[in-house]
Amino acid sequence: MGKRIIFATKNEGKMVEIAVIMRDIGMPVVSMEAAGLAMDIVEDGVTFEENALLKARAVAEIFPDDIVLADDSGLEIDYLNGEPGVYSARFAGRDTPYEEKNRILLEKLEGVADARRSARFVCVIAAIFPDAGETVIRETIEGQIAHEISGIHGFGYDPIFYVPKYHCTTAEMSPALKNELSHRGKALRTINKMIEEKIGK
Repeated sequence: MGKRIIFATKNEGKMVEIAVIMRDIGMPVVSMEAAGLAMDIVEDGVTFEENALLKARAVAEIFPDDIVLADDSGLEIDYLNGEPGVYSARFAGRDTPYEEKNRILLEKLEGVADARRSARFVCVIAAIFPDAGETVIRETIEGQIAHEISGIHGFGYDPIFYVPKYHCTTAEMSPALKNELSHRGKALRTINKMIEEKIGK
């Protein structure tokens, strides 16, 4: 089994969350750039699962002796027929700041009642092991789109994703609570268990 875990992402916000959730795994967890890989991977799949596997396979080809993880995640808004979905990172332009992306989505839902603002964060993690085994995990967190941007924690669409049970956006949650509840936290904990079983921890 590999001596390290390479996470196929360049997103620093994701790596912060990943490092916290996987801190007890017993092996280094590094980004693809930290592993010395600066390649751009074309994400042209039509589902989160397809994109996660595309990224994981591309990195695993270069680092066949390591465990490779890749996630594809995004925001699905029911009122917008599931948009931005797999295009969440590219919505309104890949280089557009998330503050602007969030404003655009709020404008699209202006005047829409709470009952029709349902949404979810989706996280799909693909894992490829040195024995060529592949696993794909999907997890979600349900909520709704807030009426305004609120909160300073997290990243991306967190400031507009409201969780009614906790009366706040995921950007207003403590990092510990968000990691406990979030789509990515759930998926990473499932992957953690699988890795621990494989390495006999």
